[in-house]
Amino acid sequence: MGRKKDKTKSKSDKKQKKAKGTMAERADKFACYLASVQSPEHEIEFFEDVYKEEFGRKPLTLQEDFCGTFSVCCEWVKSSKKRTAVGVDLCPETLQWGRDNVLTKLKDSQKVRVSLQEQDVRKKNDTRCDILAAQNFSFWIFKTRAEVVEYFKCALANMNDESLMIMDMMGGGECYDLGHIDKRRIKKGKNGFKYWWEQAHYNPVNHDCSFFIHFVFDDGSRLNRAFEYHWRFWTIPEVREMLEEAGFSKSYVYWEIEDKKGRDTGEWERNEEAMPHPSWLAYIVAVK
Repeated sequence: MGRKKDKTKSKSDKKQKKAKGTMAERADKFACYLASVQSPEHEIEFFEDVYKEEFGRKPLTLQEDFCGTFSVCCEWVKSSKKRTAVGVDLCPETLQWGRDNVLTKLKDSQKVRVSLQEQDVRKKNDTRCDILAAQNFSFWIFKTRAEVVEYFKCALANMNDESLMIMDMMGGGECYDLGHIDKRRIKKGKNGFKYWWEQAHYNPVNHDCSFFIHFVFDDGSRLNRAFEYHWRFWTIPEVREMLEEAGFSKSYVYWEIEDKKGRDTGEWERNEEAMPHPSWLAYIVAVK
């Protein structure tokens, strides 16, 4: 009787599981993205360090271009009662997810210090900022020099007299390998999943490139192409030249520090020289 009962229970469990769907079907792609890609606390620490290094004080106002779910904006206003943030993005779905899932976690006194603009980042705002962040390679969506310079000029117009524009960059030979997939486990346990970053396309003639994010769950199900990016692969020298053309006074490159065994430390230093690496990340910090 005991074995029969276990069998019946097993069938019931299978039916319930089937009714709920696979982990991929139940997953929230935006929540997976935040867990896999973003680290708002780290970003704000970096913003503070480089701003203080340049101007000797703490920054108070932030504009997050291509902000998506604007988690950096929300973390920014949490870090000080004096801070305000503006998030700018064209996608209404992503902004709404942020309102429902990120903004709601703030106190009322913090929420009022976050404002959102559903618009093209190449538009002048009424407010000015100390830090203008354009992260996750998002400005690579502009594929011509003229488009990037136009964007940088608009960014400059949205910045205070003492201000920085901060962007991240990537590169290295591995970034051009078609079909290469960077796989990382994000969570363990019953809600465990992996993050896969696929390099799907690269054209060396015009630097057009495509990247996909997939999420792979522990029940074997997948969210394929949860996010797609179709960019131009810009290089650090090109971006610095375009910043100068747009009117920025100077720019710096911050390279990640490695330990004696060649492992990334999560710390960054200003550098004009770096050793070749098959897959590197860096920041460009431009001074108005």
